[in-house]
Amino acid sequence: MTKTAQSTAQSTSKPTVDKVAADPTDIPDPVDWSEPKHHDVTLETKEVTAEIEPGVTFNYMTFDGQIPGPMIRVRQGDTVSFTLKNLPENDMPHNVDMHAIYGTGGGSVATTAAPGEENSEQFKAMYPGAYIYHCAVPNLDYHISAGMFGIILVEPKEGLPEVDREFYFGQHELYTDKEAGTKGHHGFDFEAMAREDPTYVLLNGEKYAYAAANRGPLQANVGETARVFMVTGGPNLQSNFHPIGNVWSDCFPNGSLSMEPHTHIQTQVVPPGSTMVGTMEMPVPERIKLVDHALSRVARKGNLAEIDVTGKKNTDVFDPEVDGSDEGPIYGGGGE
Repeated sequence: MTKTAQSTAQSTSKPTVDKVAADPTDIPDPVDWSEPKHHDVTLETKEVTAEIEPGVTFNYMTFDGQIPGPMIRVRQGDTVSFTLKNLPENDMPHNVDMHAIYGTGGGSVATTAAPGEENSEQFKAMYPGAYIYHCAVPNLDYHISAGMFGIILVEPKEGLPEVDREFYFGQHELYTDKEAGTKGHHGFDFEAMAREDPTYVLLNGEKYAYAAANRGPLQANVGETARVFMVTGGPNLQSNFHPIGNVWSDCFPNGSLSMEPHTHIQTQVVPPGSTMVGTMEMPVPERIKLVDHALSRVARKGNLAEIDVTGKKNTDVFDPEVDGSDEGPIYGGGGE
């Protein structure tokens, strides 16, 4: 894209929306069928203006107006008729590359649509796992950075173990032409993207979207088990995904549901273009902080989600009010 084209793309007025942050609890129900099914799935591409943080706006590109795009949930062996609609008020061509598809470009060639067009394809979900889907036009790094990615979940034929709650998060970087927190509209900075030097590193498209500092923490109860689906759109930086105050009791790196899970994982690397599926046990009341453990991204670039776990204390597991013990420090170090 030329500098002139870049400037035009950034300056075009977009419809303004209240938010792009996907609700992490808005997830399709688990698979409850045992024979192959046919699904009709449609996604609409929406180019919109929304706030990154209060007083700071940006032109996002989205699937169905949210980041990450809606989760698509099917069973191994199911058939999907998929349609991508590129709304006429958009400026850009868009398409979808699904990593769950055998086929040229993951379906991106078949689904490429100019503004006002729609295109369709049909595919069979041949292999289980949680897979990214993303826009894959020539400026795909720009489109993904601006929000065009999500998860297609192909459950194994036997399904997934039952849990009490599920959450869905997507991480991406925004490269803007102003410093983080500077009020006003932020344009896209292509040179910063080429340097891999983001202004923001976000979960679900907004600074601290689902944390006390913004829309408020998510909720869970003591004694529950929660499953987290996480996708890294990137386009450039890996996530080092850690639940502060917890661990991933079962963890499927790269979203691979064909393998036995890793257990009690503290921090799971999720590269751009990949996913993870992890479960957490919740034996005590606490506020779990989900972060990229490259912690400057938390302190300075907006990366954080929180889950408030409420219920009865379990002092056998954790007692926050203990007065001390006679056994001395439990940390290392010399000192006198």
